[in-house]
Amino acid sequence: MKYNLIIADDHKMFIDGLMSILKDAPEFSVTTTFKNGAQVVKYLDINGVDDLNLLVTDLTMPEMDGIELNKIVKEKYPSLKTLVVSMHIDGQMIDKLIRNNVDGYVPKNAEKDELLDAIRTIVKGEKYFSSEIKRAYTDAMFENKKQEEVNLTEREKEVLKLIAEENTTQEIADTLFLSKHTIESYRKNLISKLQVKNLAGLTKHAIKMGLLDS
Repeated sequence: MKYNLIIADDHKMFIDGLMSILKDAPEFSVTTTFKNGAQVVKYLDINGVDDLNLLVTDLTMPEMDGIELNKIVKEKYPSLKTLVVSMHIDGQMIDKLIRNNVDGYVPKNAEKDELLDAIRTIVKGEKYFSSEIKRAYTDAMFENKKQEEVNLTEREKEVLKLIAEENTTQEIADTLFLSKHTIESYRKNLISKLQVKNLAGLTKHAIKMGLLDS
């Protein structure tokens, strides 16, 4: 059986390398390539996916990244399988992709045999995640679980957000109409509660909790 692939990556060197690898696998044919996710979506909207089996995509691309591309593809064209091949190995990013039904994820430094194995596994209807990706995802979920177990009051979240935004103790006190001594107590309690060592650790937690998104 012949499987048709499309590739999205803004680095021609990677596309050329992948196409060279696929030459050794006669069951695969590359229909076309794209520089970003927006081009892929436009192509699919015009041509559909009846003759396509797999989209291989990078994560960081101009105009539309791989996360958004995977989300759109899975919403509009669920029959098209998606494989992310990226140099970025971030647990939170992997979680977003999994939540949007990505079919596989391997790092760009993967061996040729693993990449072909991933593609073959996915077009047959199974998921494929490299061991490195699985570890990153597991570590991120463990961190999330620990974070969920820490219950912060609304006031503590306010203080944490202001700390992460690099406000001084006095500025936070003025903003919340509290004394400087009270803010210092909140800061100490947050460091203890979140089990971090310093303000950088608090900022990291604020980012994970989405307190700086707005």
